[in-house]
Amino acid sequence: MDHWIRATLHSWRGICAAWRSEITFREELVALVIAVPLAFLIAQENWKRVALIGVMLLTLVVELLNTAVEKLADRVSRESDSEIGRVKDMGSAAVGLSLLLAGIVWVLALAEFFGLL
Repeated sequence: MDHWIRATLHSWRGICAAWRSEITFREELVALVIAVPLAFLIAQENWKRVALIGVMLLTLVVELLNTAVEKLADRVSRESDSEIGRVKDMGSAAVGLSLLLAGIVWVLALAEFFGLL
């Protein structure tokens, strides 16, 4: 039980650190807060609600991992390095793909809700 408590505290500190240092994380977290009640409004089936909320959580997860990679890369070297730049670009691409997935899921759910599908 002690391990779970410590792990939860570490996780909370990570979320707080991302909140303080990353505007994109804050924007995505605000989007999640809006998305949760909206998912219950537009989706009648639980699995669809889970999908709508899940893609938002996935985006936050990928953003946290990207932020961790960027912070670690900056810690390793502040100098311009093409390899580090590529690693950062890959992390950014991962965030972009998670946002694309979230957008597709939400557009389809909204289209269905408004009778367009």
